[in-house]
Amino acid sequence: MSIPLPRGPRPAAPSALSNAVTFAWRAVLKFRHVPEQMFDLVMTPIMFTLLFTFIFGGALAGSSLAYLQWFIPGILVQTTVFNTVYSGMGLSTDLSKGLFDRFRSLPIWPLAPFAGLMVGDMLRHTIAGAIILGIGLGLGYRPEAGAAGIFASWLLLLAVGFGWGWIFIVLGLVVRTPMTVMTLGFAVLFPVTFASNIMVDPVTMPDWLRAFVEVNPISTMTTAMRSLMAGTATLGEIGLALLSPALLTLALAPLVLWLYRRN
Repeated sequence: MSIPLPRGPRPAAPSALSNAVTFAWRAVLKFRHVPEQMFDLVMTPIMFTLLFTFIFGGALAGSSLAYLQWFIPGILVQTTVFNTVYSGMGLSTDLSKGLFDRFRSLPIWPLAPFAGLMVGDMLRHTIAGAIILGIGLGLGYRPEAGAAGIFASWLLLLAVGFGWGWIFIVLGLVVRTPMTVMTLGFAVLFPVTFASNIMVDPVTMPDWLRAFVEVNPISTMTTAMRSLMAGTATLGEIGLALLSPALLTLALAPLVLWLYRRN
């Protein structure tokens, strides 16, 4: 016996925002269903913060407490940039399982799956940043700008993570395995982040290295973070910090869509 289909107008197609929210929720659920992802997210910032503070702090700033005031804004930037690698790894994993072939067959906004990846990144950046800041406050770090400086710094970190995440989404689309994405990502990020003003003041560096450090986007983002935490940030510092995330987004977001459609 056949069941008659209900008559009436066809439901409206879901909006781009609705598609993005659905994939964003999928990204959030990954933390619950794959809890081992939290290990790297929690342990790496704790390890970096404690090791650099207590091993190098006295030698670089005279005391661990004095070094914290310099180091905490920088390690927040470093952790955020490092975490963007996981966007490419997650995308590469989904591609290898054929999930994106299914997504392409759906009548959805083409960038919705990538919006979900970005939301997962924002959550990852927030958790890691809260861990580092909590450890720093417990050890004696005191941002002079107070809660307002912390909030402004958090917004800057999200902008940095959003812009730099596009690099590794492109890698995730063109590289075959998640481990290769991670290897290539950190092969680039380690020299770029360590050749910056995150760990030490570049005034102590050779002239040729100092010239690179001063124009390094990681350095400009770190300088803005320190100024926001201290309540002394200028529009020029914030603009320089946002320049690389903005340029990366403008250049790579269309490339991501083209690669996705080509594949």
